[in-house]
Amino acid sequence: MSRWRPPAEKSTALITRAGHSRLKAELDELWRVRRPEVVKALAAAAAEGDRSENAEYTYRKKQLGEIDRRVRYLSKRLEVLKVVEDAPADRDAVYFGAQVELENIDNGEIARYRIVGPDETDAKLGWISIDAPLARVLLKKRVDDEFDVQLPAGKVQFAIIAVRYPGD
Repeated sequence: MSRWRPPAEKSTALITRAGHSRLKAELDELWRVRRPEVVKALAAAAAEGDRSENAEYTYRKKQLGEIDRRVRYLSKRLEVLKVVEDAPADRDAVYFGAQVELENIDNGEIARYRIVGPDETDAKLGWISIDAPLARVLLKKRVDDEFDVQLPAGKVQFAIIAVRYPGD
C-alpha cells in the first residue's frame, strides 16, 4: 500500500483585514502564552523520572508538537496572504468580500453568504471560501442573475437578490 497522496490544491491567498488580525493574534497567543506553558509542564513531567511510562510527559510532547506545527503553518501562511481592504470599483457585482443574498428558485428559501478567504471560513456565520464551488460560480454575477451550481446535495438553482460590501 502506497502512502503517496496527490498534492493539495493551492488555496487562494486572499484574506480580509479582520481575518488577518485574527490569525496574527492566534500566532501570538500560541507563541507567547500557550507554548511556554506547555514547555514548563513538559519539563516538570520530564523531571518526574521514567519517561517511558509517564502519560503526562507523552501528552505534553504531543501537545507541544501540535502547537509547533500550527505556529509553523501560521508563520508561513501569514507571509503569503494578501489583505484585501477596499471594495471593488464595481460594487454591483460579486467579488471577494461581498455579502450576497440568494434565493433558492426551487423552494424560495433565502440564504446569505459572505465570500472570504479560505483561512477565515465559518459555516455558522455563512462565510464561504472564495475557493468554494458556490463562490466560484457567484464571482462577477449581479443582482437578478440566475445560475445553477452543483452542491453536495445536488444541483441547485439560485437568483441573486442583493450584493453588499462591508461599509455599505
